[in-house]
Amino acid sequence: MWVIYGVSQNPVSHELFEKSHKMISLKQITYILAVEKTLHFRKAAELCSVSQSALSTAITDMEKQLGFQIFERDNKRVLITSTGKLSLEKAYKIKIQMDDLYQLGQALTAPLSYPMSLGIIPTIGSYLLPGVLPAVRMQYPDFQLRIIEEQSQVLVQKVTNGELDTAILALPFNIEGLLSFEFWQEDFYWIAHREDPLVLQKELSSAELKQSRLMLLKDGHCLKDHALAACKLPASEIDSSLAATSLNTLVQMVAGRMGTTLVPAMALEQLLSGNSELKAAHLNEPGPHRRIAFITRANYPGLKNIELLMRMFRQQLKIMNKLTHAAGNT
Repeated sequence: MWVIYGVSQNPVSHELFEKSHKMISLKQITYILAVEKTLHFRKAAELCSVSQSALSTAITDMEKQLGFQIFERDNKRVLITSTGKLSLEKAYKIKIQMDDLYQLGQALTAPLSYPMSLGIIPTIGSYLLPGVLPAVRMQYPDFQLRIIEEQSQVLVQKVTNGELDTAILALPFNIEGLLSFEFWQEDFYWIAHREDPLVLQKELSSAELKQSRLMLLKDGHCLKDHALAACKLPASEIDSSLAATSLNTLVQMVAGRMGTTLVPAMALEQLLSGNSELKAAHLNEPGPHRRIAFITRANYPGLKNIELLMRMFRQQLKIMNKLTHAAGNT
């Protein structure tokens, strides 16, 4: 219970109490972060599943409580004020801490009992998730997992600012102070048309790769950087005019005899399945060529759940690894 002395004699204290009594709510913080993300009040309201008037009123009330404007708005656009930028930075931290506080309580109950958000890069998600998600659903049918597929730099940013609980990346990659939990290692395989003279070999060196027209993913995909590092090749030796945005496209280009490519071991069986035009050879360079890891914030309370997911993902990768060796020997 609050006890206030001398309110009538001290109008300043009374004013401060009145302002502090109207606490800023987590709902208001969620609303301003949604507007920052969309720079549009209607879209922000849709994102928060509320009416535009309710969202606008809550933000206006918050600005009155703070004593400054967070947003400049008219009928055409929304701008963030300089003071608003500072308040939004603090709002992000508060939102992350509140989410972590909620998850801390949930983590003390049954495993995977609360919703989680997971980011994953395309060169992992397309090949790992189809095998592991059914197993997760079978063992934890009530577990709600929201999945976002993006490039590594986007996922690092989203984990850092609390938009994602965790993400799966291929290392090495700059994770900017986040924690990483490595759970798998793998090598690359060279894919070529069956009539390529080098396909008779089971192992291929980077020096031998120079005899073929090697095609890789476009800039921005960490797989390209990992492949170049594994082969000790400068980017200038790769024909950038034949770059693609997905491994599936690269493999189709190889089938069309436009060149050759490198793919990670986990993708090999799926990419070669049913395509008799293609052959594979292991890249005979010191490995592992890339390492697979979960990343998360240092104070994230759901580490036990990440450890549980890691065990399930590792088990699926062991199964896939057997299929990879079979595909690589065909």
